Amino acid sequence: MATEELLGVENPIVLGAFGGTSSVELTAAVSAAGGLGSYGLYGYDGDRIREVGAELHRATDRPFALNIWLPLGDEAVPNPQHTVFAQALEPFYEAVGVPVPARPERYMPDLDEQLDAVWEVAPAVLSVVFGVPSPAVVAEARDRGIRVVGTATTVAEAVALAEAGVDAVVACGAEAAGHRVSFLRPATESLVGTIALVPQVVDAVDVPVIAAGGIADRRGVAAAFALGASGVQVGTAFLATAESAATAAHRDAIRTTAADETVLTKAMSGRLARGARNRAVRAIEASGTIAPFPMQNWLTGRFRAAAGEQNLGELQSLWMGQAAPLARGTTAAEVFAELAAGVPGR
Repeated sequence: MATEELLGVENPIVLGAFGGTSSVELTAAVSAAGGLGSYGLYGYDGDRIREVGAELHRATDRPFALNIWLPLGDEAVPNPQHTVFAQALEPFYEAVGVPVPARPERYMPDLDEQLDAVWEVAPAVLSVVFGVPSPAVVAEARDRGIRVVGTATTVAEAVALAEAGVDAVVACGAEAAGHRVSFLRPATESLVGTIALVPQVVDAVDVPVIAAGGIADRRGVAAAFALGASGVQVGTAFLATAESAATAAHRDAIRTTAADETVLTKAMSGRLARGARNRAVRAIEASGTIAPFPMQNWLTGRFRAAAGEQNLGELQSLWMGQAAPLARGTTAAEVFAELAAGVPGR
């Protein structure tokens, strides 16, 4: 089955799901253009997911995807160490004028709580990262007519996802922005580039493969299809558009950061992710004090949110991929048209 038919879209172009910087406007814009808009639900509790789902349904009658993070099982829970790691970040809290945060009851909502809300929203697609959806999740989605898309950073992960019954696999190369969503081996041992990963995944699985990582214009799209992919997923190029929830400082950074100036770091979240090495990343890495995920992500999130409101790019998570210099479109429509021009036969 072609990716377009599978996802119910006109063009096999998928918006990357941004955990923390998704917007209803951008998701709806990509869906309206004939692709699959996606919205990342990282950290969202059930009520917030229902609210966003209602907004999305009001904004578009086209298919869209909701994205969730699956637990790896090594997630830190609130404990006395919270105070130690929070105090290590005190200069950042002071810089944006917020108090050192007290220990919360939880850092993340329960997966079941999120899924219950997702089923109510009824997106066309449920996409998952950091693991393989359980048989129960796949069965529930299938019963509800919801497609399931998994994300792999290695061939072995792609095979595991296909064997679990997902409808398509995103093959995410190491060039991509944001978190490395590896789950079978450590992310540092799963850094396969897109041009090597995609054809090997295509050869290994019998479901459609969507290429991600380093794709920002028609040339990247054409290359992905030449490698055997039947769709593409694009993040950074859309993150730089006016419809994105990224701050002005973040969008400016995407347009001014060279490919070799992006780095893989655990500084902001406790898990490996690609972005610009700004003041916060440099200082946290130099301190050598990084809490485990999701404690670090929650702790830095308190100052990152304030920094975003104040448009202080040096204290935000400036996630971007290695194709950032190719992110030239200023609107979602411009980016989509450029990408669509690379789809064979278009």
